Order: sequence, then structure tokens, then C-alpha cells
Amino acid sequence: MSNTKLIIEERAANIGNFIVGRLLPFRQKRMVGPFIFIDHMGPACMSDQDNMDIAMHPHIGLSTLTFLFEGAVMHRDSLGTAMEITPGAVNWMTAGKGVVHTERTPDRLRDSKKMLHGLQIWVALPKADEQCEPSFTHVSANDIPSWTDNNVQFKLIAGKAFGKQSPVPVYSPLYFIEIKTTETKTVSIGEHLFGESALYILEGSITSDGHTYGPKQLLVAKDATLCAFEIEANSTVYIFGGDAFPEERFIEWNFVASDKALIEKAKQDWKDNKFPSVPTETVRIPLPEPKRFGGK
Repeated sequence: MSNTKLIIEERAANIGNFIVGRLLPFRQKRMVGPFIFIDHMGPACMSDQDNMDIAMHPHIGLSTLTFLFEGAVMHRDSLGTAMEITPGAVNWMTAGKGVVHTERTPDRLRDSKKMLHGLQIWVALPKADEQCEPSFTHVSANDIPSWTDNNVQFKLIAGKAFGKQSPVPVYSPLYFIEIKTTETKTVSIGEHLFGESALYILEGSITSDGHTYGPKQLLVAKDATLCAFEIEANSTVYIFGGDAFPEERFIEWNFVASDKALIEKAKQDWKDNKFPSVPTETVRIPLPEPKRFGGK
């Protein structure tokens, strides 16, 4: 019996001056454990005239996790943080009751050709922590737990698994794991997983229950504890998941909450300029107009 419950194909989405591949949310699966939003950025070859410039925008009720494969992004936020992230490191920003940030190409790269490739992830906060004070943590690539088993390379980017713990300060039981190999290998790790689980193929392919899956596919498991597959040589996959929350989560624009009233308040606060600003930044992304269907 196949352990694949749902196959989600990466879908193109425009986030301003940059096209990404959206994985979550999906109409048939809004969340996997506490993971509520995942964008695959790039790979984008950017000219000396092209830069990432995402102006000030707010968040509530979530933590953002940025993980790059290539390139660099300068993060600035209303806490006063200014941190460049490069491949293998993690930027983890907890919005809680409200934070504002920008994401831009670093000054040192703005006038040169560059690549940008990575994952932008939102992790919903438990109900008790939705209104916590905002915070920011940067974890260097060298501090991410990494090991090799049977010539398969593992990284525990966030959470707990395999008896190990990432230094990324998560708020609920979860895991975000990188698996790479230069050889075709069988991987059986279900005993280390829990809750809901999904596998994203960045490059290469895997075979499971007689079916082969390739890049830009997200496979949602029926049972995380049955996670076993053959990974082809020169492949990279990411497994993420964890315990689901007992309450539904709502998502609108950059806001996540268990209570729609919190989202409505955040929308109005952004309109009324009640959110804090990012030092040195002046441009704010306006609240999107509600989508209208039918008529003119």
C-alpha cells in the first residue's frame, strides 16, 4: 500500500518583482503539522540590474524560516535586526503579536550578476504563543546538526529528530530535515518522525511503492512513521512536519491566526500605520485590496 496521501505540484506565484514556486498552502492541504506556507525561490539568475527588493511588510502569529541554497538576502526588521543570510544558515523570525521586515539583495551584490535560490517557510505558532513578543535568531551553517549515515548526508535544520535538536528556537514539536546523496540508497527513517509529514524533492528523484517522483513535487504522507523510499544518486530532498494544532489556522496576506478577529485587527493596524517601522526604511507594501469575483 502506498504511503503517499497527496501529491502537490509546485505552482508559480508572483511576489512583486520575483516569481516563486508555491507549495503550501494548497486547497486540499492547508498545513502539514505547523508548517502553513512554503515558497521555493528560484533558482533565479539575476542581472546587475535585477535585485530582490521586498519593502516593509508585517506579520503576526507565525515564525518565518529562510534557508538558502545559493545567493544572499539582507534581512532588516522593526526590532532593529540587520542580518545577511547566506547558504546553509537559518534566519528565524518570530512575529508573535506583530513585526515588520524587509528582504533585499545585499548592497555588495546589487551591481553584479548573482543567483538566488532557497526556501521561504512560515511556521504557525501555538495558540498560547500567537501574541508573544517578536524576536529574531540567526543560526550559522556550522551550527546546524549534520551527519552521514550509509553515505547519505543528513541535516536537521529545525526541530527535533534522530535524537538530535537544532538550535533554531521552535515553539512546537516539528522537524525540517535535508537529505542528500551522491549514490542511490534506500532511506527508512519513519521511526524518527511523528505527526504529519511531507517530502519535497528539490533535485533528482525518489522511488516509493513502485512510483517515481521528481523535482518540484511535494508528497504528503499518510503515516509519517512509514517513511521509507529509494533516493536516486545526486538527489536532494527535504522532509518536514510535526504535530498538528487542535485549532484551525486562518491565513490572509502575511497574517496567521487561530482567531479571524486577530487578522482583521492586524489589517486595520497596518492601514492605520500602527505597526512599527524598520530603521532606515520608508516604503511600506500596502494591504492588498480584497479579491472580487464576477462583475466589474
